[in-house]
Amino acid sequence: MKVIITGVSGMVGSFFARIYQEANSGCDVYGLDITSPVAGLLPEDKFFKCNILERDAVMRIFESVRPDIVIHMAAQAYNGISWDCEYLTHATNIQGSLNVLYCAKAIGNTKVLLGCSSAEYGNITPDDCPLIEERPLKPFTPYGVSKAAMEMLGYQYYLNYDFPVFLPRMFIHVGPGHPPTTAIQNFARQLAKIKTGQAEPIIRVGNLTTRRDFIDVRDGAAAMKLLIEKGEPGVPVNICNGIPYLMSDILDMLIVISGTIVKVESDPALVRKADEPLLLGNCDKIKALGYTPKYTIRQTLEDVFEDWMHRV
Repeated sequence: MKVIITGVSGMVGSFFARIYQEANSGCDVYGLDITSPVAGLLPEDKFFKCNILERDAVMRIFESVRPDIVIHMAAQAYNGISWDCEYLTHATNIQGSLNVLYCAKAIGNTKVLLGCSSAEYGNITPDDCPLIEERPLKPFTPYGVSKAAMEMLGYQYYLNYDFPVFLPRMFIHVGPGHPPTTAIQNFARQLAKIKTGQAEPIIRVGNLTTRRDFIDVRDGAAAMKLLIEKGEPGVPVNICNGIPYLMSDILDMLIVISGTIVKVESDPALVRKADEPLLLGNCDKIKALGYTPKYTIRQTLEDVFEDWMHRV
């Protein structure tokens, strides 16, 4: 079996590569990304440097590999910064995804998993939670809109062409190897710099009153692999744990893990334009396929902090 992962140098894509390499001894894993490959992740002849906006380049790669499974994780993947790069977000996440679907369909005999997002739910209140997949989508960020459009593209390909497209709605995935764009990574990076004497013992934060449904990236990749193997194409499935973590508790846990004594200061620059008080998913569908989380939030945070200790 041949698997090709777009966005293989990203956090989720790289863990997908690892999980397929570990779980399938006879599985050939290939990857493409616009950035350089992760050191040691893939052999040189199985990595392709490619922008998914270049459909002809994607087609050449797919024709060369002829994958059985396409894991599509290449994206402008950050909700917060999508306000500052709307055109890039829409181009990458919509047009780029259309290119991937088009090329995969042209190859044939291929399953495609699209990295959809909980940001598609959009303008929600705590009363809407836990979010079920059947809830109408009301995205209100450029990122959320782009991901909803991508999911609709996937559903169109499934419906019109009887093409096996799987639609995981990913909640916030956390793990090593992520840039400091999200809150947890930003907290861990600041604490690592404080721990190593590179910064004064002050940590700057945004809104700490929100609650988020976090999932370890290793659990998320395993859940999505289950979806491809046992799930139904064309059916959105939440990839989450169904547990709402208060951001101030997450910060407190990271401070304890770091072993530092710090002063916490609010920074208006870190407050998002759109920040739901609660984002919580219903995970019944993925659990029905056999998903069980392996990592506690404490284990995840320990690994994230340790990762940043090696990176700062």
